[in-house]
Amino acid sequence: MVESPSRPLSSLLPMIVAVVLIPVVLGSSGTIFNDGDVSWHIATGQWIIAHHSVPHTDPFSFTWAGRPWVPIEWGAEVIMASAYQAAGYAGLAALATLALGALSGLVYFNAIRFVRPWVALGAVVAMDLVLVPMTLVRPHLLAWPLIALWTFVMLRAREKGRAPPLAAALLMVVWANLHGSFVMGLAIAAAFGLDALLSDPDKAKVLRAWGLFGLACLAAIFINANGFEGVLHPLRIANLAMLPLIDEWKPSSPAVTPFFFAVLVAVAVLLWRRRPRLSAARWLLLGGLLVLAMMQVRHQAVLAIVAAMILPTGFGSSGEVAKSDRRLPGIAAAAIGALALVRAILPLQPPESETNPWRLIAAIPAELRDQPVLNGYSMGGPLVLAGIRPYVDGRGDMYGDELVIGYKKITLGDAAELDAATRRWGIRWAILPHRYTNLLALLDRTPGWRKIADLPSGVIYVRD
Repeated sequence: MVESPSRPLSSLLPMIVAVVLIPVVLGSSGTIFNDGDVSWHIATGQWIIAHHSVPHTDPFSFTWAGRPWVPIEWGAEVIMASAYQAAGYAGLAALATLALGALSGLVYFNAIRFVRPWVALGAVVAMDLVLVPMTLVRPHLLAWPLIALWTFVMLRAREKGRAPPLAAALLMVVWANLHGSFVMGLAIAAAFGLDALLSDPDKAKVLRAWGLFGLACLAAIFINANGFEGVLHPLRIANLAMLPLIDEWKPSSPAVTPFFFAVLVAVAVLLWRRRPRLSAARWLLLGGLLVLAMMQVRHQAVLAIVAAMILPTGFGSSGEVAKSDRRLPGIAAAAIGALALVRAILPLQPPESETNPWRLIAAIPAELRDQPVLNGYSMGGPLVLAGIRPYVDGRGDMYGDELVIGYKKITLGDAAELDAATRRWGIRWAILPHRYTNLLALLDRTPGWRKIADLPSGVIYVRD
């Protein structure tokens, strides 16, 4: 598909929508803060900046204080804390806007090398429909552009008929210090290496070149602030029994993420009708990512991004489409940068909620703030950011099965589990969301517990 040289700006409108408007809208949405983990990620970054080191034991909770912790996302947390210190939540929204703009730009400008601009816009929209439920200001958001960039590097290497340059392995250093999805980067590189091996008649040459690149990538992931533990940690998380209790680790379901399944159906119909020309290795990669996405919600994002990068390559020929649009990446980068700056300047405060219960936290009596607390899971992060040690927070992988599974029983109203935890940890008060109906009913009827605050974001109980 060839874009006419006489219409160099013919793809300006779809580019603006895909690379500027959509990222700005998503990045400015209050929903990007709808997760209590945002707060403890900020607090972790602040701790690292203040201490000039990465913590290897928990400095925040009272249940796990001083015990081992592997903060593999420390790089993203420093970036988040810096944005927060610079401009508060508006700074975080600006950071999200830049990350989403980079992701959309990589997907869009890769796609228009093979398909027309409006089709490339469709690829971005389909991807974003899958990503919206997971579009939160957490480290994975900063990893999304890396997934797209890494896939692009692999695509370009295959187009040139050679392995990626060894310098590209340095991206794995950044990735391994940013988010645990770097493991997916290794799998993506392996799939493209297989693609080269199956298609190139000189098997020995392919094995040498891609094998060397693979070794460089493996070496790169060990350059991280957590050493060997930083490499193994993502694999160890997968073996925890408490994973089904956490939404993003649950199997995919149409009831939970309907947009994902709607996009799957639409893409399946498109593939059946248009029959894109993709190699067996690329189909194998997409199929493997689909299996992972069905097993756990968190993998939907990787599938959506990699598919948005790979599928357009099967619908057209590389080269001609991009020639008339060489000014557009610069225009898009300038526009998204300017709008992110405006976003950082304009004040922004997330609405009071379970994940941002600042009015509720302000209502905590001073004498209780340093006493052991039983808190809502999503409230743990805000408590950490407020300087209050929680019982538990979003670092479920750190706390482990025993504490998290026991905590889940408490939230379901298990009186014996509550009594055991109260005695073990000396719990003096509780701050909980209204949705913990069983636990709230248990506290209401348990002698010695009384409610002292009740706000839309939650309630506070004290133990006499």
